[in-house]
Amino acid sequence: MRERIRACGILGVAALVLACSGCTHVPGVPAESAEVVRPDQQLDFHVLYQQNCSGCHGDNGRGGAAIPLNNPAYLAVAGAQNLSTVTAKGMTGTMMPAFAQSAGGMLTDQQVDALVQGMLREWGRPSDFASTGLPSYSATTAGNAADGEKAYANACASCHGTDGTGVKPGTGTSGQQGATTHSIVDPSYLTLVSDQNLRSYVIAGHLDDNAPDWRSYVSGHPLTSQEITDIVAWIASHRTPAEEPSVNSSRLSPSGVAAKENR
Repeated sequence: MRERIRACGILGVAALVLACSGCTHVPGVPAESAEVVRPDQQLDFHVLYQQNCSGCHGDNGRGGAAIPLNNPAYLAVAGAQNLSTVTAKGMTGTMMPAFAQSAGGMLTDQQVDALVQGMLREWGRPSDFASTGLPSYSATTAGNAADGEKAYANACASCHGTDGTGVKPGTGTSGQQGATTHSIVDPSYLTLVSDQNLRSYVIAGHLDDNAPDWRSYVSGHPLTSQEITDIVAWIASHRTPAEEPSVNSSRLSPSGVAAKENR
């Protein structure tokens, strides 16, 4: 009887060994795919974008409160260097923070580069702009608001209204592609956007709202860099100068020093 029990035990162990030999996963040992990448070593574009950018720029680069990054026109004009600078250092006068560790953020230089190269790879279409002269990403000259008003009337009024307050119902232009009832000269709106924000929108349009880019506002005449600069100057001229906050209305640091709300 003992021999029979011992034989059964040996056969059971042998069966277990054979069964385990065909397993690809041993209980208690994590699979390689389950290993967690250290935050500072994560270089996957999609992971980095979802963790750091999607909250403002939307899933897949669109549908967020901030400018759509999934816009070939914007990427073509901004280019890798400007994208890297803005991602790393943020943008003064806006809610865009700095992401690079060297500027107080959480991302390494390699991660910033992974984000930039991922955007260009996933959403850029440089061949679409190979035969088009690109305007400068940032203004290189001073803007003239009077000239900008004329350029605006010619290029923008059909969608944003003659005075920038939007196309009013019943004017006959509500069917225009990209037409909107929203005001782009509202002081409250203008306090939330910088001149560079305005320039980026004039250049790249807004795909979420079917607004075209600088090449299509005037048939056969892409806007020049100076015209864009002047249009931005005219829009920005409606901005109400911000009042310097008093100490009582400012946030106070633990040391009691007033910190401005907008940096």
